[in-house]
Amino acid sequence: MLTGEKLTDAQVADGIGRLFGWQLKDGRIVKLYKFKGFVEAMEFAHRVATLAAEADHHPDILIQYSKVTLTLSTHSAGGLTDKDFDLAKRIDAAEKPAG
Repeated sequence: MLTGEKLTDAQVADGIGRLFGWQLKDGRIVKLYKFKGFVEAMEFAHRVATLAAEADHHPDILIQYSKVTLTLSTHSAGGLTDKDFDLAKRIDAAEKPAG
């Protein structure tokens, strides 16, 4: 069950270690995704938006042509929670890599 409570540094380190390609930056987790072009990047951003709406947890999304950067943290908790790591896993499962 997701509690939405701020994680300890040890829990954050454990969580980031279970994710591929995500980095800890300024108390948030961040990942850059690269695609073949703009349309593929936008399609991915749409999949992320759908997942975020389902989870009622919304990442910051930066789209730069064929690149999408996602940043996750739980503003209401003042840092990272299990919601961030759960959504990161769901997003990674929805990714279609550039080919």
